Amino acid sequence: MPRGIARDHDEKRTALRKGAAAYFARHGYDRASMTGAATQCGVSKALLYHYYDSKEALLYDILDAHLSELTEVVEDVRTQGLGALIRVILAAYEDADAEHKLQLDALATLPADMQAPLVALQRRLLYAMSGAVVMERPGLSGDRLRAVTMSVFGILNWFYMWHRPGKGLTRAEYAALAADFVKGGIAAV
Repeated sequence: MPRGIARDHDEKRTALRKGAAAYFARHGYDRASMTGAATQCGVSKALLYHYYDSKEALLYDILDAHLSELTEVVEDVRTQGLGALIRVILAAYEDADAEHKLQLDALATLPADMQAPLVALQRRLLYAMSGAVVMERPGLSGDRLRAVTMSVFGILNWFYMWHRPGKGLTRAEYAALAADFVKGGIAAV
């Protein structure tokens, strides 16, 4: 009889994703190993392989969980305007710096068939942001809309590089500043 799924399967998987993401982000995905990820997570390599049959499968699960959660919160507020979208994105990025770094640095290392669903999630995020930009500035389209949309993500995506919790602006204060900054910029386009 096949072994059933443990009651804490999802919690273990979440902990493995979180620990491995921190390890991959710190050491660089290309230089990281499953042995190192297992050590970081405080589990045996065998246990890690019980959940993931390869380093690529682990990276895929990390990015899929991160982008799926981000897409869900973004789509929940996308009709509430640009400020709400910026706030939820920055809130979703909290405690996800490693996952975010991997999205930027390692997604392209996955095979094309694994990249495709992740890129589709990214496109949904871009579509939601483009919609919020157009709500703010009706008539903006084409290359200018794309440039503005990507600029907004640029402002948000690099927050993790310079922000230090407990120093300077809080995440919420930066979200308000970024929203005002972006709205002012859009008005000037």
